Amino acid sequence: MKEYDIVAIGSGSATNIISTLLSSDPSLKIALIEKDEPGGICLTRGCIPSKMILYPAEIVSTIKKANLFGIYAKIKSIDFQSIMEDMRENIGEKSKGIEHSLHNSEHIDFYPEPARFVSNYTLQVGKKKIKGNKILLCTGSKPHVPPIKGLENIGYLTSDTFLKLENKPESLIIVGGGYIAAEYGYFMAMMGTEVHIVGRNKRLVPDEEPEISHVLKKKLSDHINIHTGYEVKKVGKKGTTKAILAENKEGKKLKLTAEEILIATGRVSNSDILQPENSDIETDKRGWIKVDKYLQTTKPNIWAMGDVTGKHMFKHVANYESELVYRNAFGSNKKVPVDYHAVPHAIFTDPEIAGVGMKEEEARKKTDILVGRTSYTDTAKGEAIKTDDCFVKVIVEKSTYRILGTHIIGPQATVLIQEIINLMYTKDMSPVPIFRGMHIHPALSEVVQKAFYNLHGH
Repeated sequence: MKEYDIVAIGSGSATNIISTLLSSDPSLKIALIEKDEPGGICLTRGCIPSKMILYPAEIVSTIKKANLFGIYAKIKSIDFQSIMEDMRENIGEKSKGIEHSLHNSEHIDFYPEPARFVSNYTLQVGKKKIKGNKILLCTGSKPHVPPIKGLENIGYLTSDTFLKLENKPESLIIVGGGYIAAEYGYFMAMMGTEVHIVGRNKRLVPDEEPEISHVLKKKLSDHINIHTGYEVKKVGKKGTTKAILAENKEGKKLKLTAEEILIATGRVSNSDILQPENSDIETDKRGWIKVDKYLQTTKPNIWAMGDVTGKHMFKHVANYESELVYRNAFGSNKKVPVDYHAVPHAIFTDPEIAGVGMKEEEARKKTDILVGRTSYTDTAKGEAIKTDDCFVKVIVEKSTYRILGTHIIGPQATVLIQEIINLMYTKDMSPVPIFRGMHIHPALSEVVQKAFYNLHGH
């Protein structure tokens, strides 16, 4: 059995730690295990490939709205295959480059196989057993597939397999109403597919502020058939098409048929593959790896980051956590706890959505607050680009003016919110720099500034 100083399971953000360690001590014995394509979920089947195909959708959406400005353009055709192949080729090259580097590294033993714990600090990797003095768990997550009657018999897509599509389905039913459903539904609608979204929650993207969910549903309903408050009970086949039967709480039934079905009901733990209990690593009732505030598991010298903990499943969070694991596992004796007070997120639809920090209801339960809201059309640039219904909403603590949260729906939301994210990582979390700082006129950044000028209680 081969022993290593460090064993990393997963080739996403764990590689940040490994590259930093090797730059200071090339003599370390390191093993990296990856059962899927090297590069991690974000690169191979998550945020990067999905945003590559969403940009063409954005172009289509812009052309469709051009008539609002007296520009009459017509889309002659959309080469769906080319869009998908370009994405896969780009991602494939990057993943193969990482794989080549790992196979040819003088300092890393690369195991392209599944791993599972068999005893304390010991893993079975293929036919080999290896042991690590310190182990990094970065195994990600997998798509959740609900136990819908008949689903396994008819075939379906997940967020993983969706990216392997070669031919555009003429019709698509998406089961789920979160950000994955919204993004892929928007993409396929812009490609010309008839799309139905069926979500069990009464709101589309229910993790957003209620008014943001309302606006997004209103906007996307121009292109997508959105059915909220319905739970899919069973699926089957009708000739060459697939059919679903859904029902709401009032007993109203919904029957739909489409060429293909995409299951987008969230993500779940894949610790069943890892079998962490064999090394006394505890999981919660949903299978996520338990960690303390320093990201150490219940087993000393075994650390976890990214999706595997089930906390904030974003690449930017995994990168942040990798920095902390590096400091806490390999740095000085002074450990640094995680701080999730300002974790940003985004939904890349049209309009875009971006959020950070608390939502209004959550903030009100904790303290007295002030809320400021401004519509894009309250600014010159927002009016010029005809962004009806889009807005910025800011939440601050009444007594201190600390920024507690911000939520944006509209063009460039993911860019506009960064000004606020940066302030939320200062000591005082104060909006004063926004009040004092000159904002270019006329520019969309003024909508953020005006939201703070409109602060008031309720």
